Amino acid sequence: MAKQPMLKFVNVQRAMPEKRVPNLRREDFHEIYAEFADEKAAEQASRCSQCGVPYCQTHCPLHNNIPDWLRLTAQGRLQEAYELSQATNTFPEICGRICPQDRLCEGNCVIEQSGHGTVTIGAVEKYITDTAWERGWVQPIAPKTEREQSVGIIGAGPGGLAAADVLRREGVQVTVYDRGDRAGGLMTYGIPGFKLEKDVVMRRNAQLEQGGVEFVLNCNVGEDISFDAIRGKHDAVLIATGVYKSRDLEAPGSGADGIVRAIDFLTASNRHGFGDEVPEFEDGTLNAAGKRVVVIGGGDTAMDCVRTAIRQGAESVKCLYRRDRANMPGSQREVANAEEEGVIFEWLSAPNGFTGNPVDGVMVQKMRLGAPDVTGRQSPEVIEGADYVEPADMVIKALGFEAEDLPTLWDQDELDVTRWGTVKAQFETGATSMEGVFAVGDIVRGASLVVWAIRDGRDSAAAILEYLDAPQRAIAAE
Repeated sequence: MAKQPMLKFVNVQRAMPEKRVPNLRREDFHEIYAEFADEKAAEQASRCSQCGVPYCQTHCPLHNNIPDWLRLTAQGRLQEAYELSQATNTFPEICGRICPQDRLCEGNCVIEQSGHGTVTIGAVEKYITDTAWERGWVQPIAPKTEREQSVGIIGAGPGGLAAADVLRREGVQVTVYDRGDRAGGLMTYGIPGFKLEKDVVMRRNAQLEQGGVEFVLNCNVGEDISFDAIRGKHDAVLIATGVYKSRDLEAPGSGADGIVRAIDFLTASNRHGFGDEVPEFEDGTLNAAGKRVVVIGGGDTAMDCVRTAIRQGAESVKCLYRRDRANMPGSQREVANAEEEGVIFEWLSAPNGFTGNPVDGVMVQKMRLGAPDVTGRQSPEVIEGADYVEPADMVIKALGFEAEDLPTLWDQDELDVTRWGTVKAQFETGATSMEGVFAVGDIVRGASLVVWAIRDGRDSAAAILEYLDAPQRAIAAE
């Protein structure tokens, strides 16, 4: 019998005994909770040891000045803490919610390493930025001077939006082209709302639009507009498309009804959350309610799928991963959250085929870890005679993403790509083999983290500004 999900609720009056109020009114709640949150943020921030070597900062892709904004938070100087945190991070409230802090800043906290439990850096970052929005500290995008030069950005994910923010604040005219009907990329349609509330993303989109960024949505480059047309319209182009091509699983029965891609499942769930009409959700094709769900994969996308399925009311949710827990690429915190909510993990288990059409089972091979491969990870090996069939009404393939063939899709043979199909770009600048064309994020790195895309977008925006200013500098030097 599947373990039932455990839901945790915070009793505000228990959490704050000095604030016991009978029949707490709704209008009182925010004020009381805000005071409690202030205290908790200050309490956590005060635990920072202000160590001589801030490993939290060095292990943050953005190198956020974490110790100093924690110190300011502990002192109650929240506005200064916010201003310091946003100086290096375009979307701190988003990173505070979805960064795998257990693998980055918090996992390298000196206090955590000494066995006393990490400072909850992500929660503090989220809190001070949410507070900044509530109290009007977040400044609109208002360039001091306008420039005639324009930049076209293909892709409205975190990398493209971070670059748009930097460029627009410098007065550059920015147009963002995206195939979606809402900006945000995977932040909007890939990451579940229980991890990243969609109004948080929409608020940033609105800030960019109000600041003068033009969005051309429902626009598929290569079909609705050519790459050459975009390049001819702008002084520079930034490719920030991400990677959306799902890795597939070639196995007997893999084409059966009921076997779906993770991106389709998560997009349908998020669209439903927006209130959109989603026929595939309504007819049950992309809805886990009442079903025995099996998710194949071990990354963060797989964790998003299992936790979404639980919330949709699945009868049971199991996750198959071919290695063990220690070798799982996804966040260990996410795994623990999923287990607490009722997900069952089948470690050292790999699919070998599917039964039924619609699917009614996954043929599973039990594995063991053998010798390390070229990356140093132990390679999974099949245990002969240990096969079994796992019952399933829905199977979600969360095997990762690959780059689309952009040179072919956009008819751009001169755009150099790697053997994995990702765009070849210079480290830090994002400059590609094409003059005035830059690339950032997953389309360069392969599937990675939102925080890395933000870092890339900011770095490349700085390089684009240098590129745009080069002719003036050359004239001045003559």
